[in-house]
Amino acid sequence: MALVSTTIVASPSYHYELLFPVARSWCRPRSRGSARLAVLARAGTTGVARARMGSSREEAVAEPGGLSYEVESLIDRLSNLPPRGSIARCLDTARHRLTLLDFAAVYREFSRRGDWQRSLRLFKYMQRQSWCRPDEHIHAIVIGVLGRQGPALLDKCLEVFHDLPSESRTALSYTSLIAAYARNALHEEARELLDQMKAAGVAPTAATYNTVLAACARATDPPVPFDMLLGLFAEMRHDPSPSVRPDLTTYNTLLAAAAVRSLSDQSEMLLRTMLEAGVLPDTASYRHIVDAFASAGNLSRVAELFAEMSATGHTPDPYAYLGLMEAHTRVGATAEAVAVLRQMQADGCAPTAATYRVLLDLYGRQGRFDGVRELFREMRTSVPPDTATYNVLLRVFGDGGFFKEVVELFHDMLHTGVEPDIDTCENVMVACGRGGLHEDAREVLDYITREGMVPTAKAYTGLVEALGHAAMYEDAYVAFNMMTEIGSLPTIETYNSLANVFAKGGLFQEAEAIFSRMTNNAAIQKDKNSFDVLIEAYCQGAQLDDAVKAYMEMRKSRFNPDERSLEGVLNAYCIAGVIDESKEQFEELQSVVTVPSIIAYCMMLSLYARNDRWTDAYDLLEEMKTNRASSTHQVIASMIKGEYDDGSNWQMVEYVLDNSNLEGCDYSLRFFNALLDVLWWFGQKGRAARVLDQALKYGLFPELFRDTKLVWSADVHRMSVGGALVAVSVWLNKLYDRLEGNADLPQLASVVVLRGQMEKSTITRGLPIAKVVYSFLNDTLSSSFHYPKWNKGRIICLKSQLKKLQSAVDSSNGAAISGFVPMTDSHLPSPGSKIYTGESQADNGAVHLTDETLAEEKESELLAL
Repeated sequence: MALVSTTIVASPSYHYELLFPVARSWCRPRSRGSARLAVLARAGTTGVARARMGSSREEAVAEPGGLSYEVESLIDRLSNLPPRGSIARCLDTARHRLTLLDFAAVYREFSRRGDWQRSLRLFKYMQRQSWCRPDEHIHAIVIGVLGRQGPALLDKCLEVFHDLPSESRTALSYTSLIAAYARNALHEEARELLDQMKAAGVAPTAATYNTVLAACARATDPPVPFDMLLGLFAEMRHDPSPSVRPDLTTYNTLLAAAAVRSLSDQSEMLLRTMLEAGVLPDTASYRHIVDAFASAGNLSRVAELFAEMSATGHTPDPYAYLGLMEAHTRVGATAEAVAVLRQMQADGCAPTAATYRVLLDLYGRQGRFDGVRELFREMRTSVPPDTATYNVLLRVFGDGGFFKEVVELFHDMLHTGVEPDIDTCENVMVACGRGGLHEDAREVLDYITREGMVPTAKAYTGLVEALGHAAMYEDAYVAFNMMTEIGSLPTIETYNSLANVFAKGGLFQEAEAIFSRMTNNAAIQKDKNSFDVLIEAYCQGAQLDDAVKAYMEMRKSRFNPDERSLEGVLNAYCIAGVIDESKEQFEELQSVVTVPSIIAYCMMLSLYARNDRWTDAYDLLEEMKTNRASSTHQVIASMIKGEYDDGSNWQMVEYVLDNSNLEGCDYSLRFFNALLDVLWWFGQKGRAARVLDQALKYGLFPELFRDTKLVWSADVHRMSVGGALVAVSVWLNKLYDRLEGNADLPQLASVVVLRGQMEKSTITRGLPIAKVVYSFLNDTLSSSFHYPKWNKGRIICLKSQLKKLQSAVDSSNGAAISGFVPMTDSHLPSPGSKIYTGESQADNGAVHLTDETLAEEKESELLAL
């Protein structure tokens, strides 16, 4: 906003920020600027300008609804006027009711719109009329309008200035012209205009000097020496006129220039000078001072200055301490930032909510969550937390993996009467999504709609993700469609989250359909995360060639693979059992990251174990155990080797598992699947059962065990092969306990190995999880389990077979049997042992089906068709 567009008088409180709302870097040839100034010099030497500025007239600010009817009508008529339309006709009906102040309001509106053409046309019309001939105020406004349009219109600014008689020119018109040049980064011309102004006998004001100072301070090519700025400052201080005394804007301009130049000594000198002059610093002043000392690497001096100010009765305001605190947080100096808070309290300056927010955010970024809780408790004793504070807390704890605590904070917020905003709700929804808290996510969504807010795509993405972690595929898809119905357009993050929901369960066809809808209907192209999701979907669905193809397509699309991308391809190779390709991929992963994750190590260990490559497996275990860069790797390796089974050491294992859970359900599912897989193939069933129990306590695999009067089920479709065998073993032992206790039998017992479109195809029986689980069930309990005709993704045992199993259990005559599957830890195989490769690999999971059964099923499928 230009100086002359608000008041007739150049106010001493003129601000640098208001003068330059948009940074420009126009470059003009020096010769053209000098030519303009030469013309101006000739025009300005003919008369002596008046030194006073009009001080009696104040204007109303042009705001919507603040204009008179005549002014609004004139603006509308002029706005609809065609290029060659008559301005005189627009003014005929109201010419006797309009004053120059009304025209000033019209110019301000055109200035707001950037409509310099209509402004110039109206100005030229007014020049030809006696009843509305422009005064200096109008000239200054028009110069300001034109000066905002860039250096190309500076010639017209000069024309308007020259139209004003020299004897009518005061500091107002000169300052407006200087501001036009200053706005376009022509600081030398602005400085020369100031000199010509003085030569013409027109006394500058503080606003005039501030304009020139701001232009010189902003100059970068080349930068103006700070001594020159101090020279202008000295002129202001020694000028006898009270209207030229340096004001807050003057000092802030100089402090900003000193901060850019890292001149901490000059900043301190300016601070002392302004205090001696009775000018109190504001928030911008303190921030510039802090920036200057921060650039000079001497922030400790700022604290000393604040203490000196407090001792002399000039205690800085809370924003001064806040700026110093933020400077410490930018470099991670936690102790120093806390010291600022304590100094603030000691100086008698009460901290604000913003003060505490800075420290809460700093603690959170450093993972010091106990410090966050303690500081928040301290805050509540002195400052009521506001919505912004809760938003920081929700984001901090959400990023830290404390998802349930986020929900508790949200309820606490409502209980204390602090009104959440949409950012609050988004933070909670994101935390619920990462933590799989789908019930809480639904409640928050209900709150959003109940309060009249429109759920955003980010909020719905959190709901979709939360439902997905509970394997609630239909509900997640309904939520996705619901957001489109209310007009909240899904983003690529929403599509990726929904596709990831299906990917976790191996529903690759559904994931493909989501991305096809994203590309074809929404015209959104896949990003790197989209390809990562596809790779995981293909791996879990045993479409290993497609997983590698997706990876190659990602590379062709010029997306750089990260750790997760490389882990996805490694998973495909490991599932396929190709050792050489897996080793190459693992080595590539090692070249990208310093230490591959536990997930990657477990994949390789499982691969070596299934292929009886025990020497390679033990070498890799030793590499993990001796890894000094990660204690997590050491603990997991020791746990696999059976060294951490006792109570105190197992607590270290639980600590590692707790930390993995803080990463969110997406990572935790992959982590526990990989860990359970390696424990199973290493024969560590007892430890695997303990790890699975820990995963269930975290809320992972909520679909795993479900018991009703009609069915007892185990759903392993989202698990790795080894993880599925661990879960089925635990489930079978629970089944044994129920049979032994003569519990009421359901209609059937079911193990879910596949879901989605693949449930309809018999080829799914040959997929890894389905084949291995089917063989394991029938090897353990003879031929009690079979595939039903109505679903190819479930392996069931009917009530009649359960009764036979119950009779067999009852006839065991109290033999000491802990269950159907002994969950004990075997000794680690010695190198060269043939445990898995020595067995027949011909079993595809369907050998227990007779030809007659297959024929019956095919016949039933044909009849259904």
